[in-house]
Amino acid sequence: MSEQQNVQIVKDAYAAFQRGDVATILGLLSDDVTWELLGPAETPYAGLRRGHEGGAEFFRLLSESNEVLAFEPHRFLAEGDLVIVLGRYEARVKSTGRVAKTDWVHFDSAAWAQAYR
Repeated sequence: MSEQQNVQIVKDAYAAFQRGDVATILGLLSDDVTWELLGPAETPYAGLRRGHEGGAEFFRLLSESNEVLAFEPHRFLAEGDLVIVLGRYEARVKSTGRVAKTDWVHFDSAAWAQAYR
């Protein structure tokens, strides 16, 4: 695929997230997807998950624990099969009512994982 096609797939996934359309997101991922979000134990959706089932669990836990106030991908950088996205996230933690804000970077590390297998 071209870099533009790769970026469009990622944009489509983020648009699906903003609509709350988890099925579309999972449909864009390979069956052997590895999903990892680093974070403290207090964050229920942090950790390593595998496959569509793991991705669905991530989104379920995220939805149960956070009220998303802003999810803004700002910049898409592509080189070959690699797409890196920079953005901002803001959410209210449902259990405490507190708001957290963060800038983020997402990238596909499949090539690295494959190199270590």
